[in-house]
Amino acid sequence: MKTTDVLILGTGIAGAVAALKLAQNPERRIIVITRDPDPNESNTRWAQGGIIERGPEDSADLLVKDILAAGAGASLPRAAEILAEEGPALLKDALIDIAGIRFDHGVHGELEYGIEAAHSRRRILHVGDGTGEAISTGLVEAVRSRPNIEMLTNATAVDLITYPHHSRDPLDTYQPIACHGAYVFDRSGKAIHRTLAASTILATGGLGRIYRNTTNPVGARGDGLAMAYRARARILNAEYIQFHPTTLSVPGAEGFLISEAVRGEGGALLTPGGKPFMEKYSPEWKDLAPRDIVARAIHNEMEECGYSHVLLDIATRMDAEKIKHRFPNIYAECLRRGIDITCEPIPVVPAAHYFCGGIAVDEWGRSSIASLYAVGEVSCTGLHGANRLASTSLLEGLVWGTRAARDIEAKLSAGAARIPTREEIPAWDESGLTKDADPALIQGDMQTIQNIMWHYVGLVRSGDRLSRAIRELRHMQNEIETFYRHTKLSDGLIGLRNAVEVALIVAQAARHNRQSRGCHYRVDSVDGGDRLL
Repeated sequence: MKTTDVLILGTGIAGAVAALKLAQNPERRIIVITRDPDPNESNTRWAQGGIIERGPEDSADLLVKDILAAGAGASLPRAAEILAEEGPALLKDALIDIAGIRFDHGVHGELEYGIEAAHSRRRILHVGDGTGEAISTGLVEAVRSRPNIEMLTNATAVDLITYPHHSRDPLDTYQPIACHGAYVFDRSGKAIHRTLAASTILATGGLGRIYRNTTNPVGARGDGLAMAYRARARILNAEYIQFHPTTLSVPGAEGFLISEAVRGEGGALLTPGGKPFMEKYSPEWKDLAPRDIVARAIHNEMEECGYSHVLLDIATRMDAEKIKHRFPNIYAECLRRGIDITCEPIPVVPAAHYFCGGIAVDEWGRSSIASLYAVGEVSCTGLHGANRLASTSLLEGLVWGTRAARDIEAKLSAGAARIPTREEIPAWDESGLTKDADPALIQGDMQTIQNIMWHYVGLVRSGDRLSRAIRELRHMQNEIETFYRHTKLSDGLIGLRNAVEVALIVAQAARHNRQSRGCHYRVDSVDGGDRLL
């Protein structure tokens, strides 16, 4: 068993920044946990496009306007204002000064700003097309260097420890719910340990892996959301799943992201026959329309015309050497798959990309459960509304990771948080578990969940599709829960249990919301159907 002031689950930008801010107090003890052996393996690492700062001829007001427009009327204005006002200074402090990130510069030494869909100004800093990897590497190195931060890898959180749910005292039933850490599965030793904390931060990322086609890494299966839901935290906007319009469509490279920055630099979407088609769906924005519009446009072209993919052309829009410099990773991966993007178009299809909803939090990352915070993609600050504006997610993680750390530090300094004792929290009970988890069963069930979500709770939804998804997922959940109750834990089993839970959360929210908005599109919308795009 371990005890600490603050337990942070996740090592992406939100979790890492929170840890670094808290570690500025040398007396503070922080434990950071990640399920992967490599702490760099997070959604942050795979972010290609960049992170918003404040470009030339830009302002906080203009950014707020763009965020609210992209969010389709569902973005919380105050959240957008916080991001736009605080983001640039925090970016310099945490990423440039502390983590040592060197963003791309022009020939005269000035910062180089990119533009992406639905942005009215160039304001996005980048490191080629590997911005997330550069940020992750810098932050993880900084976290490792702090003596008062303990990083535990290859460790999967199983469930949150909450009062009164895990208290030995029956009278605690009458107390408000509060979080005091988590039960953690050590994947190497195959043992479950209690990690007790005065405050807990969920920074576990998204849930794209509940879909068959996704840009997300293997661990993005909704672990944090499922744990918070079981603990009775409030969840918001779960129906809003953003599908990225352009992922590479060649065998063996499914889910490889082709950054929106490619279209930002002039890339055009074409039919397989070479004809542009975005103007008929979005005459104003064309290829730089918000993601929900572009993704549904591609889906519609593929469905109506029988295409297996569409094309994204940057070769005729940008000099070959500039392409290699601006998009080195995309160029290398496509070339490895037999496509030279400097002289031919890229075959692309949409894929599940970002969870716009999540655990409801306030301006300081506080959830509805005392001492439980959520930051980054697992949270719902209200910023993204019904459709996330490109490159806001990294900055959101940075801003709310910082804010959560500040709030926790203030409470700890004031003595307003406590750590329960070993005697108050029972150890994990594994008595009676004799079966080992069967990887074949787990993989088969996960693939079934992914197929259900892709076909019935995907880009285009209906009441009939959603009802069928819910029926099938409920049956699966019963089977998986029975399996879980009689089987020794493994990371795969923990993830499967969480995946079916969050799949149901998403499907039920989508069926409940009968109005098309942003990335939630229903063909049977009560308002007569949002414009397809």
